[in-house]
Amino acid sequence: MASEIHMPGPVCLIENIEGKLVVNQEALEILSAFTQPLVVVAIVGLYRTGKSYLMNQLAGRNEGFSVGSTVQSHTKGIWMWCVPHPEEPNHTLVLLDTEGLGDVEKGDQNNDTQIFALAILLSSTFVYNTMNKIDQRAIDLLHYVIELSNHLRTVSPSDLNGVEDAADAVSFCPDLVWTVRDFYLSLEADGKHITADDYLENSLKLKEDTDENHQNFNLPRHCIQTFFARKKCFVFDLPTHRKKLAHLLTLHNDDLDPDFVQQVADFCSYILRHSKTKTLSGGIKVNGPRLESLVLTYVNAISSGNLPCMENTVLALAQIKNSTAVQKAIAHYDQQMGQKVQLPTENLQELLDLHRTSEKEAIEVFIKHSFKDVDQRFQKELETLLEAKQDDFHKQNLEASSDRCSALLQDIFGPLEENVKQGVYSKPGGHRLFIQKREELKAKYYQEPRKGIQAEEALQNYLQSKESVSDAILQTDLVLTAKEKERKEACLKAEAAKAKARRLEEIKRQNQQMMKERERQHQEQLRQMEINRAQQLAQQQKALERQLQEEAAKQREREEAEIRKLRNEFQQLQQARSGNDTVSYSKAKHLNYFARSLFRR
Repeated sequence: MASEIHMPGPVCLIENIEGKLVVNQEALEILSAFTQPLVVVAIVGLYRTGKSYLMNQLAGRNEGFSVGSTVQSHTKGIWMWCVPHPEEPNHTLVLLDTEGLGDVEKGDQNNDTQIFALAILLSSTFVYNTMNKIDQRAIDLLHYVIELSNHLRTVSPSDLNGVEDAADAVSFCPDLVWTVRDFYLSLEADGKHITADDYLENSLKLKEDTDENHQNFNLPRHCIQTFFARKKCFVFDLPTHRKKLAHLLTLHNDDLDPDFVQQVADFCSYILRHSKTKTLSGGIKVNGPRLESLVLTYVNAISSGNLPCMENTVLALAQIKNSTAVQKAIAHYDQQMGQKVQLPTENLQELLDLHRTSEKEAIEVFIKHSFKDVDQRFQKELETLLEAKQDDFHKQNLEASSDRCSALLQDIFGPLEENVKQGVYSKPGGHRLFIQKREELKAKYYQEPRKGIQAEEALQNYLQSKESVSDAILQTDLVLTAKEKERKEACLKAEAAKAKARRLEEIKRQNQQMMKERERQHQEQLRQMEINRAQQLAQQQKALERQLQEEAAKQREREEAEIRKLRNEFQQLQQARSGNDTVSYSKAKHLNYFARSLFRR
């Protein structure tokens, strides 16, 4: 476990062998055993300026990193000391002491800047140790190495679990602690006392006007301000009398300047309490194995020659800045085109207009971030890249248009092709129907938006590829039309014969119907005559009966009159009997007989 690992002293992590940086495998094995999150503090500065002394104080020791008192540089390469973090439980404090810059015996500025860049990239807190004051040379050097670090980070492989994802640069970049040793100036500005932090802020303050000299003045300061999100400054007095500096390791705090002792204590307290855990993009906390991967990645990148030389600082910086400016301009162009261009475009001019607008903005981005592109070599390179981008977009536009049109043609004309396969148009007049449907589908195709510049060509190619189908439908149509004509003529003849037969049959039926009607009328006349005769006989019968009844009535009236007459005579006879009249009696007898016969009747 990491809590059981103990490093009694520092080991060389990256060796500097004849100007070549080589990773110490034994040190990597030690580093990889630390599984806890790491707080990595690295220090860089001129040789013989007390860097190792400060790192020993952070480790809580007087000895450890080599501290020299001669004109020779003691620390070579980058040394590592891993100790338990005194303020953060379950964290390991990794101290990286670097070879001093400007060693006259080495005489290789490139080697210095490589170590400088590694210290920035590997640390979570970067201590920049300078002498006496903050000057333009120190600012320019830090600016240059920041650019080298950015360049090294972008050219390194991106297969370290998100190590090289630059999207989260704020969490990846270290905090800056600027230490000014043997400070002899007064912390005053405009007659007022200022803090060390104010001193650093004033040193990095930008000038507001746009004068070219001021732009060159602002460039490194803006870079430093942007790269380091958090900045802190400490100034240190001379530790003791110069003659005693040779024995600094053996001196107790009582033998040192009290102000210096307090300044060191404040420095160590700040570092231990405020230094953050080394973090990769995405919030990944770095442990021993991940820091090992970082070391190998960056050293290998340096060994492969991915860092420019520093023989001419201005030219090298210009190369880095302008290369980065080209990348930013291309990235801006890609972003703008990606947002604005919707392939396929309706026409070529639309794509050209979008390209020109994005190209103009990209060149503005390049000019904004470029640095001394005197011969416009990098701007011309950018223009060449943009031209290639334009050609690529034109090619993509053609392909997108072709794909879009092909999909549309298949979608629109697919049902027509299926109907052809099903034989829908294999009939007389089928070719006319086919052409009519094809024209309708062409109109529908023209109405579809965003077909691009290949719209007409794609349609004509499609129609041309289907000419054989149209010809086949036409030939089938002609053959079937001729047969259909013959069939129709035969049908017409058959229909005419059938119509004639139907007419004859209808005439026959009508004649039969007429005969039946005549027979019916005849029978009806006969029946009516019978009815009339019967009615006439009935009327005659009734008239006869009325006549007989009238005669009978008249007869009864006569008889009744006769009876009345007889009764009257009878009564007279009755009266005569009563007078004994013999003649009258015989007559009365006769009348009586006659009256009885009438009554019987």
